[in-house]
Amino acid sequence: MILIRGAERLLIDESTQRTGELRISDVVLPDRTPSAPPTEPETRPETPDEVLDATGCVVTPGLINAHHHLLQSAFRTLPGTRGVPMADWLTVMAAAYATVGVDPELCSLAAEVGVAEGLLCGVTTVADHHLTWPAGADTVAMARATVAAATGLGGRLVLVRGSARDDPEQAALSAEAIVTALLPEASPAGAEGRATDGVRAADGVRPVDGVRAAGGVRAVGGVRADGMLQVAVGPAGVHSDGEPTFRLLGEVAARFGLRRRTQANEQVDVAIAAERYGRRPLELLAEWGWLAPDVTLAHLCGVTGTEIAGLAAAGVSATHAPGCDLPMGWGIAPVAALRAAGIRVGLGTSGGGSNDAGHLLADARLALQVAPLVGPPLSALQVLGMATEGSAAGLGRTELGHLRPGAAADLCVWDVSGVADAGVADPLAGLLWAAPGRRPKHVIVAGRVVVRDGVLITGDERAIGARLRARLGSRRLGDQGRS
Repeated sequence: MILIRGAERLLIDESTQRTGELRISDVVLPDRTPSAPPTEPETRPETPDEVLDATGCVVTPGLINAHHHLLQSAFRTLPGTRGVPMADWLTVMAAAYATVGVDPELCSLAAEVGVAEGLLCGVTTVADHHLTWPAGADTVAMARATVAAATGLGGRLVLVRGSARDDPEQAALSAEAIVTALLPEASPAGAEGRATDGVRAADGVRPVDGVRAAGGVRAVGGVRADGMLQVAVGPAGVHSDGEPTFRLLGEVAARFGLRRRTQANEQVDVAIAAERYGRRPLELLAEWGWLAPDVTLAHLCGVTGTEIAGLAAAGVSATHAPGCDLPMGWGIAPVAALRAAGIRVGLGTSGGGSNDAGHLLADARLALQVAPLVGPPLSALQVLGMATEGSAAGLGRTELGHLRPGAAADLCVWDVSGVADAGVADPLAGLLWAAPGRRPKHVIVAGRVVVRDGVLITGDERAIGARLRARLGSRRLGDQGRS
């Protein structure tokens, strides 16, 4: 048990703050402050294994990066990828992948860099929408390598078996093979196993223990019993994949109770849908069965009021990715309008090929800054809520993104005692508005300290970077020119 004491503020969730102590094991334990009513017979207080001094700090739930492409951590700031139409960007990225060669080793090295970067920036869970699966590749080995990298560093991973112009039947077969390899406790589910609402949890109840089935514990919502791994599926979007891919991957999701995720309504998505089908992307997704409560849509830059109402009625969730969409000129999601309609909105960075950084708190600040350009402004607490419980909602993970009793013990301790925060009236708002690029002092995942005093303790940060650099070597496309 870890006792965290002395914090200036504890952010429990978007609408709840308090002071006092926080007690955690692998879950958040009930409050033992004097004002809290007794919930059990008096027992001798448990002696903590560690006391974390949070004096001069604020504590938040761990951040959840709901949309990343970890492979792209190996392909940042490439010449020809800035300020260009998405069609041109896709061509440059495809050439870079072919030059370097996408295989299990590269997947491991890129994921190691991306997950380590995220942990150092306060990201305790990352959703990796992996879209690049070369023909003939061992896709299970690629997936295993990605998972092993995240597991070794102590981060939670959501591996999304994506597709980008893959053969539909091969994509579905690969997705099923990945599910059964990574989640051996998974079994095809009937209607009762369909994860449309995610894994539900009551206060004080472990929400990811699975359900008892013949032969053992079956993964629920594609979540491994320890909660550290989740598997989902999703094509890149209607600009990339057609109805057969969406339907076949949807069938895999239905059989195993997986969440579904895709991208929609960036500029290229809208343009290609109009050119190829004479339709809007969301019309196609609705027709293909991909507007439902188990679906999360990333980007949503160009949506109309009527489309927003339709998304809300369908029960889908959304992921805002301003750190990708804004600098690339691909649009800005009308987040305030989405939230006003009742749509749960999370936050993601997207990949290194368009964002270059996996710093979710920096992108939360950007979300605050750009919101008034497309609608009403957002508050810092609203955006922190998006980066935590909003992202968790899109994953169907009710145990993540908050610090209520029974929640998974994922949290960040942020030092707000320096000059960058001097004069800040609200230290939680200051997390976003003050000190751009700040990093947490401590990060805890599942009750385990993975970053202490700003240093990654589950891996050697310099060695992780060196391994990727060594693999890229002279084959890196960026070595052929300079941006």
